[in-house]
Amino acid sequence: MIDELKVFSGNTHPALAQGICDYLGIPLGKAEVFEFSNENIFVRVLENVRERDVFVVQPISSPVNKSLVELLIMLDTMKRASARRITAVIPYYGYGRTDKKDQPRVPISARLVADLITVAGANRVLTVDLHAEQIQGFFNLPVDELTALYLLSHYFQGKAWADLVVVATDIGISKRARDLAQKLDASLAIIEKRRVGNADRSEALNIIGEVEGERAILVDDEIDTAGSLVSAVAALTEHKASEIYACCTHPVLSGPAIQRLAQSKVKEVVVTDTIPVPRHKKLEKITVLSIAPLLGEAIRRIHTGSSVGAMFE
Repeated sequence: MIDELKVFSGNTHPALAQGICDYLGIPLGKAEVFEFSNENIFVRVLENVRERDVFVVQPISSPVNKSLVELLIMLDTMKRASARRITAVIPYYGYGRTDKKDQPRVPISARLVADLITVAGANRVLTVDLHAEQIQGFFNLPVDELTALYLLSHYFQGKAWADLVVVATDIGISKRARDLAQKLDASLAIIEKRRVGNADRSEALNIIGEVEGERAILVDDEIDTAGSLVSAVAALTEHKASEIYACCTHPVLSGPAIQRLAQSKVKEVVVTDTIPVPRHKKLEKITVLSIAPLLGEAIRRIHTGSSVGAMFE
């Protein structure tokens, strides 16, 4: 039955797709995905996918719009090549932060992207730690959302630290932070913050919970420009946390993020490879954990009709 399984990759993160295939013990599917001189993207699948179970791996990350269009064209290609079932494996769901109308005359881009993926030919979506839970409901097809929480918690459990507090970088991430705190047998604190307009910056206001003398682990779903993280580190330093660590699922690391992390007092930043971290961004304090085994096991279970949820029980 595994012979019917095919995994293909766009150009955004082929290393992750190869890692998934290594876990499954199958070769990476052969396809040409390139851009013409007029910037039009072209896809050609170089092997038979008729009546096969096809998985297309492509995070919607930098370059975001090119990654998205590549994904859409690959899905359309698989559909026209008569694949039996097409699963879009989207480790990082770009545009996920625009998930509601919180101002007049603005889009809900996360819903638009969901519609595009559906129309392009996906029968199913596999993703990791969406920015907002309601994004699952934007799709009229099955969505399996995995979480990197167990991967991150296992890493910190190996440290065997005492006097530990898990700190949510804002109220919206408090549920995920609480789950991590429970797994690490740690206390919980929350940073109350206010975002300033549409700018990529926020202002930390207050810390809810005790952090003085504690080793703090900041939790977020993604680190973008690292503005929120740096503000949180400053607030924890002011409140006399003994050491400060950070973790997230998605290392977007855009704009001034690397410079900010390099200059901040955070001792280590633990991330996963849902998004590729290029060599020039790999600071000594950044630890990258592989998400490939988690995605590979989910793909195996989807292919064989086994429970994906049972992975986390």
